[in-house]
Amino acid sequence: MLLSALLAWPAAAGEGPAPVAVTVAELPAIQAAIKAPGAKAVLVNVWATWCEPCRAEMPSIEKLYREFGPRGLEIVAVSIDDPGTEDNIREFVKEYALTFEILHDPAKTTARNYQVTGYPESFIIGPEGTIRRKVFAAADWSSETNRLLIRELLGSKPVTTASR
Repeated sequence: MLLSALLAWPAAAGEGPAPVAVTVAELPAIQAAIKAPGAKAVLVNVWATWCEPCRAEMPSIEKLYREFGPRGLEIVAVSIDDPGTEDNIREFVKEYALTFEILHDPAKTTARNYQVTGYPESFIIGPEGTIRRKVFAAADWSSETNRLLIRELLGSKPVTTASR
């Protein structure tokens, strides 16, 4: 299966890095994030531009990335918007000033592979590559509970597996 051509546009000065543009088979962009030099944890977020809860949680994901990205947190947000909606996704990214990696998966391969049941849905993947937490709805990623989990993963302290 092919994760379709993703979003490519140059970042304007001062807007931070632009989302990476690649074409990937299966989920190598997520696998690459897990294996990235210095990566200690990965947040995979499956979302859509039309999803109001997705819109509500994006600012807290960006805040989490700005705080913990330099310490080893990778974020890969996978849009499941329909084919031909790349302009909508670009506008969404610009509106929310997102600086982490944004992928577009109109075939919904990621949703199938990760057994997503609704949107948004997020997965915290630990440094060993296993899913440490699955979140079934919009979350406040600025909450102390979520920040504690990320801090523990980045510090390589033991974390128990939990859902929601």
